[in-house]
Amino acid sequence: MQTILDLKSYRILEIRNIEELKSEGIVLEHLKTGARLVLLSNEDENKVFSIGFRTPSKDDNGVAHILEHSVLCGSRKFPAKDTFAQLLKGSLNTFLNAMTFSDKTIYPVASKNEKDFQNLMDIYMDAVLYPNIYRNKEIFHQEGWSYYLESADSELQYNGVVYNEMKGEFSSPERVLYRNQLNSLFPDSIYSKEYGGLPEEVLKLKYEDMLAYHTKYYHPSNSYIYLYGKMDMVEKLEWLDQEYLSAFERLEIDSRINLQPAFNEQAYMENEYSINMHESEVDNTFLSYNAVIGTNLDRELSISFQVLHYALIGASGAPLRQALLKTGIAKNILGTYMNSMVQPVFSITAQQSNEEHLSVFLDTIQRTLRQITTEGIHRDFLLAGLNSYEFNYREADFGRFPKGLNYGIQIIDSLIHEGNNPFISVETNKIFERLHAKLSTRYFEELIEQYLMNNSHTSVVVLKPRRGLGLEQEEALKARTREYQQKLNDHEIQHLLEQTAALKAYQSIPSTKEQLDTIPMLSRDEIATYTSHITQHERIVDDTLVLHQELYTNGIGYLRVLFDLGNIPEDLLEYAGILEYVLGKIDTENYCYSTLSNQIGIHSGGIYTGLAVYTSTKQFDEFKPTFEFSAKIMYEKLDFALYVIEEMMLHSKLNDSKRLYEIIREMKSDQQMYLISSGHVTAQTRTLSYHSRSGYFRDLISGVAHYQLVSKLEAHFDERKDQLISKLQELCKAIFRPENMIISYTSDAKGYALLESRVQRIKSNLHVDVSKEDQVSGFTLVKKNEGFVAASQVQYVAQTGNFLSKGYVYTGALKVLKTILSYEYLWNEIRVKGGAYGASSNFQRNGDMTLSTYRDPNLKTSYDAFMNIPDYIRQFNSDEQNMTRYIIGTIRELDVPNSPANAGYEAMSLYLCGFTNEDVQRERNEILSTNAEEIVRLAPIVEEMLNDHYICVVGNEAKLQSEEGLFHELVNL
Repeated sequence: MQTILDLKSYRILEIRNIEELKSEGIVLEHLKTGARLVLLSNEDENKVFSIGFRTPSKDDNGVAHILEHSVLCGSRKFPAKDTFAQLLKGSLNTFLNAMTFSDKTIYPVASKNEKDFQNLMDIYMDAVLYPNIYRNKEIFHQEGWSYYLESADSELQYNGVVYNEMKGEFSSPERVLYRNQLNSLFPDSIYSKEYGGLPEEVLKLKYEDMLAYHTKYYHPSNSYIYLYGKMDMVEKLEWLDQEYLSAFERLEIDSRINLQPAFNEQAYMENEYSINMHESEVDNTFLSYNAVIGTNLDRELSISFQVLHYALIGASGAPLRQALLKTGIAKNILGTYMNSMVQPVFSITAQQSNEEHLSVFLDTIQRTLRQITTEGIHRDFLLAGLNSYEFNYREADFGRFPKGLNYGIQIIDSLIHEGNNPFISVETNKIFERLHAKLSTRYFEELIEQYLMNNSHTSVVVLKPRRGLGLEQEEALKARTREYQQKLNDHEIQHLLEQTAALKAYQSIPSTKEQLDTIPMLSRDEIATYTSHITQHERIVDDTLVLHQELYTNGIGYLRVLFDLGNIPEDLLEYAGILEYVLGKIDTENYCYSTLSNQIGIHSGGIYTGLAVYTSTKQFDEFKPTFEFSAKIMYEKLDFALYVIEEMMLHSKLNDSKRLYEIIREMKSDQQMYLISSGHVTAQTRTLSYHSRSGYFRDLISGVAHYQLVSKLEAHFDERKDQLISKLQELCKAIFRPENMIISYTSDAKGYALLESRVQRIKSNLHVDVSKEDQVSGFTLVKKNEGFVAASQVQYVAQTGNFLSKGYVYTGALKVLKTILSYEYLWNEIRVKGGAYGASSNFQRNGDMTLSTYRDPNLKTSYDAFMNIPDYIRQFNSDEQNMTRYIIGTIRELDVPNSPANAGYEAMSLYLCGFTNEDVQRERNEILSTNAEEIVRLAPIVEEMLNDHYICVVGNEAKLQSEEGLFHELVNL
């Protein structure tokens, strides 16, 4: 049998056993081209392949990002222009995407199915090496940018997917800050260039520049190939050589990433970001201190600074964070350690501050660090940070993100940064051992002195708010465009008209059947017909429901203690989102909150609070809202987890008004960021609250309604603090009662044996004497149809409804319809033609339908596209091959590999939603048997929901005002 040693086309650079990953690691060089390859061979069925290129940016025009989008729009062997969308809806992949970073671009795929995996490898290799960008200029105009002119007398406009994506990206002040941090620290390096593209600079990129960039950098000599999992590695290497690599000659490609020389003195940078006309410029400045920390090839240093991030800034009660908060100069303190670049950066940021506080900010940092290094860091902070990081690394739980892909990104980082050992990022056992030993030395204090106190390669960034800056920039762009349009002669105008017509024709004409047939796909008989289920035991222990998901978990128990909120009145329930945030961040009777946080880090993989909604799949708007404590612990630490949960829920000092105010300020700051950056979620949640009790609850605990309550509390804390304390105390007594409790535990049988005997102990101290009678929250639902004004250059458009309320029943065919709409209709109408970065549809088992767009330049035209969906469905026609493609894509979403933690949670969720194993199997059968006629029959369901016209938008002020007639009210977010 042939082995890797026998291959003639490759030179083996290294073979080593990777103990941490239970893998054999092999590094090779392709002899003809110099392509570098890394293999991790193991027993993981979830196979991963990626090809990446070092892609330095010399400008801010986003050429690397636009190219990443463009190469997936058809290639030599697979010419369908929507190849990527076809794979999303017609492959069993467990991961499929492409990613642009500041110094590299990678194209990863993963699949558990061997045939599917081979197909994906073939498509991706052909896409990156032989893309259709050289044949179709329209790809650049669609994915990058283009002028748009419909008639000679119409207004000249811009459009493009990446252009709109980056407009959305730079609507976030945090993204603007990040760009300025890198600009200040790396003025002579590629990291000073915006790899994603500054919107105004994207408009300067020429089609020919993109082609030249591809020709230079997308070559095997500049490539990094990665294979992970259980497969015939010899077969894959021979195939790569024969089908692709051997067709190229070796080139000398200068893509080196040079280090930024250290500064002689600290750099200073000042800039502005946009807020809307109704926001205050006071208390809205960002102050940031940034330091370069060696190189990321020093893995021990990198892990050390992740530990220091926790110990100084990240932990509850971390000393540097607390010292800055006590000055009162900012409402929130953030810390980041960015280590994907060759020169990592440690940043400390004061959020919602003022420029005049800069000297206090910097003095406090230096004074506190001096005190810390003199007196020594409290070892519990370091131990908690180190143990937490080590626990999570060994657990290797990345949810639905393949762990092999995560390892691959780290390994490619080492390769492109020219380290001697590409496996340095995954070989960590000895590093953890050394760092534990160094806890008894001044090692961490010396790192602070060297890199944060006595380091000249640092910068200070001040990012100030400016009302209406975005509108000014928009108007300036329009003025330049009008001026440019006025100077055009007849020939140039005709050229733009023809270019626009050509793009519209390209976008409107679907790929031919012959082109689609080139994309390989599985047959229906290759799809598993039965859904595998984990074993879940339903037990009643001491009158309490206990759900045990029996799985091998490598000695880790995943505990969840739930409390039903169904009997909590609304005047208390609206404070549940605050209580969820407060518990664990406030002192208890036996611990100050920083000590409690450290003990959790030392003895567990984390103990968290949360709120959840489990919606009925049988009865319209029936749902179980819960307050939850979750913990991941080694089996022998179960008592510790139960003790901490009891301490948090029964002994928290909720009358500490000073600490409550700090938390409320932090909450407001965090949620303000989230509501806008995840505007599609904000809009969907708010829209559902107009017509759904469960949607109303979600908005109450985490959406706009929750944010509005937190904002009022922050603005009028002194007047409302007593009421807040009273509500939180009353809420605890109403929630944490034995009759409300459910327990869920994911472990093997040995782990569960330790739990059952402790159930009574958990219940024994819960509240039983509540003077207020139980009340069921009815919620008053109002159709508000709001437009939320944000300092955003793009929109997040949402429309929702519920089909159970109309008397329809859930069927698996609706999941197939979701695939068709998301990757066919909405993909073409919203993304391809409209230029939005994304659009999605969903039909949930509880009857909720959601339609939304993401980073969308449009508003009304997107709603028009939504309203045309019923007609599209009525006219839907598909042959057997295409229906199979849609079905495969639908099954893919059901069969994504799960970690034990996620698998246990999903089993519990299905139980609480009333969706049985039989229901899951029936859903799968309905998906597998779906045909075109059944899709057509779904049109009335969608039409009735759309006719209810529940809509909400988060977006640009000028755009919302221009379409004001769509809304009942415009509200400042």
